[in-house]
Amino acid sequence: MKKIIEKQINLLDYSLASLWRRKLKNISVLLVFAAVIFLLGSLQLVNTGLTRAAAENLKYAPEITIQRMSAGRQEAIPLSYIDALSTIFGIRTIVPRIWGYYFDESKLANYTVIGLDASKMPMGDKLGFTLKNGRFPGADERGGVVVGNSALDIMALKDRKVISFFRPDLTIKSLAIVGVFKDETDMLTADLLAMNIEDAADLFKVPGGMVTDLCIYVSNPREINTIAQKIASLLPDTRVITKPQIMKTYQVVFGWRSGFASVCLLTALAAFIILAWDKASGLSPEERREIGILKILGWETNDILIIRFWESFLVSILAFILGCTMAYAHVAFFDAALFRPVLFGWSVIYPSLKILPNVTFSDLLLIFSISVLPYLAATVIPAWRCAIVPADSAIR
Repeated sequence: MKKIIEKQINLLDYSLASLWRRKLKNISVLLVFAAVIFLLGSLQLVNTGLTRAAAENLKYAPEITIQRMSAGRQEAIPLSYIDALSTIFGIRTIVPRIWGYYFDESKLANYTVIGLDASKMPMGDKLGFTLKNGRFPGADERGGVVVGNSALDIMALKDRKVISFFRPDLTIKSLAIVGVFKDETDMLTADLLAMNIEDAADLFKVPGGMVTDLCIYVSNPREINTIAQKIASLLPDTRVITKPQIMKTYQVVFGWRSGFASVCLLTALAAFIILAWDKASGLSPEERREIGILKILGWETNDILIIRFWESFLVSILAFILGCTMAYAHVAFFDAALFRPVLFGWSVIYPSLKILPNVTFSDLLLIFSISVLPYLAATVIPAWRCAIVPADSAIR
């Protein structure tokens, strides 16, 4: 066993010396390979970080949301449905909500408008913790609005504290800014305007006694699916959306966008591996002479193959460490600037989301498997074909 270890150490030492003799070529391969791993690693870390951030932000969302449908389109739902729902055991509280979108023609941006009575929410008293400054409009407070950071920036209000909107009949509705959401909630509140439910109804001209959806909080989260089925049976003209379904939608959206980018990056990785195969297949005269001399001195084909393996392994593992380190820095300190347009969509208002990368063993194993292993296969196999060449023909 000791002799085997000593032999491997000697071969590793020879491999390091061989890499250093051709340092310019190997450093070039190392940098290109690290760049490819950096792109793959950044994309994987961003996808994992966004999915985790979505799960964290949905922690306090209602377990079930009900919307009324007609001819496949959403319509206002009457508040009288609350009386029917109150017969279902397990529902803790029902909060009516008005949810809509306001298009700002001057800025060509869509704002998300939410009107609700925060005092009816189970944790409504904690909404103040989501604000950078100001307060959330109370149940009887009309004319106030809480604004998201990105929406506030694009409005360019400067010192003004009043925002004017057009109602559907083109009359003006003015609201005073009473609060601004924190940067940490930007993923959900970047384009959000939160206000009293009566102000939202007035802005969109929603008829009295009607809202856009009902938010249902249940006592036991394990009963979400059971209660959702009861609601769907009791109110067949409604669409019942559960929190797990929303989370699954986020995962699908992030997965689809990251998958699209992954295909592009895997194409670059495949091109690099094909280049590595081509270079490894065509050894230079100096390398062929070196192999021939080693075999004349008594080295076996297996020893030469191990040297080539160590050379490829050292280059690929250094590229893997360098690429993953750069990917972590790219996500942690530069907010994944290269992939934000692909993963965040093409909206006018972008959230200034701070992604905290969460490096897991499965992520590292995935990146290693699709980058290092193909590279080793692409370099070792051609090296074996060259190593079996007879010594006299190699030095000729």
